[in-house]
Amino acid sequence: MSGAEYEVMIIGAGPAGMTAALYCRRKGLHTLILSKDFGGQANWTTVVENYMGFMEIDGPELMRRFKEQLPGENLTMLEDEAIAFRAEDGHFLVEGKESGAHRGKAVIVATGKRPKKLNVPGEDSLRGKGVSYCSTCDAPLFRAAEVAVVGGGNSGVQAVLDLLAVGARTVYLVTDMEITADPVLAEQIQNHPQVRIYPYSRVVAVHGEKLVTGITVRLEQNETEEELAVEGLFIEIGLEPNSEIFPELWKNQRGEIVVDCHCRTSSSGVFAAGDVTNLPEKQIIIAAGEGAKAAITAWEYVTKVGALQASAAI
Repeated sequence: MSGAEYEVMIIGAGPAGMTAALYCRRKGLHTLILSKDFGGQANWTTVVENYMGFMEIDGPELMRRFKEQLPGENLTMLEDEAIAFRAEDGHFLVEGKESGAHRGKAVIVATGKRPKKLNVPGEDSLRGKGVSYCSTCDAPLFRAAEVAVVGGGNSGVQAVLDLLAVGARTVYLVTDMEITADPVLAEQIQNHPQVRIYPYSRVVAVHGEKLVTGITVRLEQNETEEELAVEGLFIEIGLEPNSEIFPELWKNQRGEIVVDCHCRTSSSGVFAAGDVTNLPEKQIIIAAGEGAKAAITAWEYVTKVGALQASAAI
């Protein structure tokens, strides 16, 4: 186990985690922030137009500025994946995949969410070889290509628009029902000459050896299947919380960690913020605010625990 003992350990380093780390550092708390991906989902966003202070800024650049503001006395930053969590002897232990176990008095969970998968043959083996979960990141790779997108919500339709913007030749949109995206987005692809829409359909297989060469689409209305020759598949069917290592008693049916208005979980000394929680809106600015709130509440908790311990020692 790491020799250090922290007052607060923050798991996750998206907008919520990094803001929490900054506030903990400013409060003088001996703090660890542990994450395999500083920036989180915000790194996938091409343009942010609704974060106060910036008329327009790239998501990765905004996250770079977050991280740049963090270093200082009392803060340890580790790029590592948290693989286990438990309570022990009035403290908490977080185990990093590479860095081993770390011990602390309080924990802020800010692990965010990750893309949902189709769980069909070929998806895993061809991930990064034509299968993508981020049109912001990978759309430019498919200029003048035949590409498919799965998902009829806002993220799916936005992926179609991203691909059209970089010059994809044809974009197939596959959705298990009708398009549910906001009308302002849906109207941009309806009747578009380069878009083919497959409603009430699903992708049941991804084909290719070294790269994606096609997909099989099942049309549920007539129970037939169609092969589409595509070079890329963008899966945009939503997100699920990164909460597997945490106790089930903290979570709702969607796997989100349930918090109160002070970012407290059902376990004393454990707080949570950002997209991993049951907070209804998933926005960068909201996650950052919740991270600040979680840090202040954690500081109040650690200060109270320290006072109680000092009183008991007298």
